Amino acid sequence: MLGRGKEFNFKMTYFQELQKSMKYLSKSKKVVFIGQAVKFPGTAMYNTLAGIDKKKLIELPVAEEMQMGLSLGLSIAGFVPISIYPRWNFLILGANQLINHIDKIKELSNNQFKTQLIIRTAAGSKIPLDPQSQHKGDFTDFFKGICKNIRIVKLKNKKNIFREYKQALNFKGISLMVEYGDNYNK
Repeated sequence: MLGRGKEFNFKMTYFQELQKSMKYLSKSKKVVFIGQAVKFPGTAMYNTLAGIDKKKLIELPVAEEMQMGLSLGLSIAGFVPISIYPRWNFLILGANQLINHIDKIKELSNNQFKTQLIIRTAAGSKIPLDPQSQHKGDFTDFFKGICKNIRIVKLKNKKNIFREYKQALNFKGISLMVEYGDNYNK
C-alpha cells in the first residue's frame, strides 16, 4: 500500500517491456528499424515503436526477401538494423537471405564482414481473433537447427525481454528475437 490507501502496480506488461526495449535500442546512433508497418500502422509491432524518431524508421513494401537483403547490406555498412517481421510466416519468405547469406556471412567473407543485426518476429496471436494457420506458426526450433551462427531467443517471459534486447544490441553478431503475440495483451 502506498499513498492514500491506493495500491500501485509497478509491474510492466509484456507489451510495455517491448516498448521500453525498442526505445532503449533507438538511442543508439547506429540503430535503424526496417520493415512493414514500422512507420505506418498495420501490425501490433507498430505500436511497440511509439515515440521513436521517425528518421530511424524505414518503411518497406511487402517484399520479405528484399528486406532481409537490405538488412544485411545496412549491417555491412555499419548500421545495426532492427528488421521487423510481424509473423514467422512472413519471415519464411526471407529465409533464403537469412539461411544462405546472413547465417554464413563470416564464412563467405573470410571474416571480413563483422555484421550486427537484430531480427524481430513473432508467433502470431490466437486471441482475440484466430488468424488461422498461415499467420500463427512458430518455427523457432526449425531455424535453431538450420542457422548455426545466429543467436535465436524465445521471448516467452516478459521479465527477460529488456535484458535480451539489451544483450542483442551488445552482441557482435546476428540475433533473431521471437516474440509471442498472445502475450501482447496480457
